[in-house]
Amino acid sequence: MAIILGIDPGSRITGYGVIRHQGRHLEYLGSGCIRTDSEDLAGKLGQIFAGVSEVITQFQPDTFAIEQVFMARNADSALKLGQARGSAIVAAVNAGLPVSEYAARLIKQAVVGKGSADKKQVQAMVVHMLKLPATPQADAADAWQLQSVMPTPITHWWQWRGQAKGARRGRYR
Repeated sequence: MAIILGIDPGSRITGYGVIRHQGRHLEYLGSGCIRTDSEDLAGKLGQIFAGVSEVITQFQPDTFAIEQVFMARNADSALKLGQARGSAIVAAVNAGLPVSEYAARLIKQAVVGKGSADKKQVQAMVVHMLKLPATPQADAADAWQLQSVMPTPITHWWQWRGQAKGARRGRYR
């Protein structure tokens, strides 16, 4: 049984999702947002670091998963995203957590079965995989967490599960 913390970083809002897995069974433990209110980037990065550190203290995860940087059209936005990711990763490393990074296409592949899945498909599969009561309609923040935050820890579980199967078959020695 392991607890996985997944992060969707941003300089204004950094989302987190936490799941526990026991073999093939997944359990939703929590999700939320770390909102920054500082005017300068350094202050925002400090708030992200502190917020992720607090989430780590609260949930005591065994591992940390984060989406890889994608190439954006706006270089300034990409740099800020990279710095937000760095703050979150440093919080995980300081807590002694192993860090895994996943490409967006792999995340969609893990959750939906195809790397070109749209947000609604991802959201529906997250609800199904975590046995959540329903897809949130009214709360945009909950919907965002299901389609952007929760797929990252699910992907980490999916990767672990595939490697564990391979190890049982003698492929990963």
